[in-house]
Amino acid sequence: MISTTAHNGVDAPRPARAGPASDLVLSGVSKSYGSSVAVRHLDLSIEAGHLVALLGPSGCGKTTTLRIVAGFETPDTGEVRIGGVDVIDLPPHRRSLGMVFQNYSLFPHRTVAENIGFGLRMAGVGRAERDARIQSMLDLIKLEGRGDTYPSQLSGGQQQRVALARSLVVNPKVLLLDEPLGALDRSLRESMQFEIRAMQQRLGITTLLVTHDQEEALSMADRVAVMNAGRILQVGAPSEIYDRPQTRFVAEFLGTSNILEGRASSDGRALVVPAAAGGEIVVPLGEPRTPGEALTISVRPERIALGTERQPSVVNIEGRVTGAIFRGTYAAYQVEAPGLGRELFVYRQADGPLGSVAFRLGESVVLSWTPQDVVVVASE
Repeated sequence: MISTTAHNGVDAPRPARAGPASDLVLSGVSKSYGSSVAVRHLDLSIEAGHLVALLGPSGCGKTTTLRIVAGFETPDTGEVRIGGVDVIDLPPHRRSLGMVFQNYSLFPHRTVAENIGFGLRMAGVGRAERDARIQSMLDLIKLEGRGDTYPSQLSGGQQQRVALARSLVVNPKVLLLDEPLGALDRSLRESMQFEIRAMQQRLGITTLLVTHDQEEALSMADRVAVMNAGRILQVGAPSEIYDRPQTRFVAEFLGTSNILEGRASSDGRALVVPAAAGGEIVVPLGEPRTPGEALTISVRPERIALGTERQPSVVNIEGRVTGAIFRGTYAAYQVEAPGLGRELFVYRQADGPLGSVAFRLGESVVLSWTPQDVVVVASE
């Protein structure tokens, strides 16, 4: 049981708070370094108890945004509000934040218990209360009985748990995670995604996660904010961001996507794609568009069926398999579509013996999908 008793100005971890109020709000935040613009008029709101992932490629401005929230950088414009209070003029240690970094930043000469309790000791929390809360955190991170060990005696995942406990033990209003799993191998990173998410939900702490890892963002967050060139392009639930991207960048950054360009047909119900030898391919759309409008569409590889016969009432494009890769639970195919003058990617659920693929290199196939599998995206 985690204590909820306040002591010397540092509250113990508490359960989730009810209500839709936003705990962290960024309004009109901008930051430039000379002529280089890192963040452009950024707006972001995180509801109490929710985890939002700020996702984007290196150099997109996500780390600068996190540093502005933390108080390590001062924005040129805008507000940062935590619990309804504007904290722009407050130093980092007065913002009631917890922060976990990729490199753990543990004190190597201090024990696990001393690392976890460091913030409590700095805040003047008494020994008995400090020990009780350290023990609660050791229980929470599943390191009972390891308080006397040193960071060098722990695995990477265990060290990251200690870093997380050190941030949580002082009960911050907001938890900031800066690429927290980047130093771990794939299998450990996956298990830690579950562990961190479970702890965050159990404690009900408002959290901002910065990552360039799409899988990490989609699996851990309540909402994902996709960022590029200093701007947030789209914010939504993971399934919404993946299944209904609003821009070409979002579609291509979150996994693989097949992009086709053309113009809306005369009735607006299909995309007319220029094809080889002056022909065209008509791709029905799920929703009508303005006739003649220039359009860009996205079709996810797992939405495309691969077979040897044309299917009724769907898009059918003939092609030839030019690449096949087995990926455990599915096979990835590269299919040359001469009519389009390009290659498409298709994911097909694995079946048959392990390591097998259903279609051989050079085999003629038909790619099929429905209008509902088509998403119209902004080209920029």
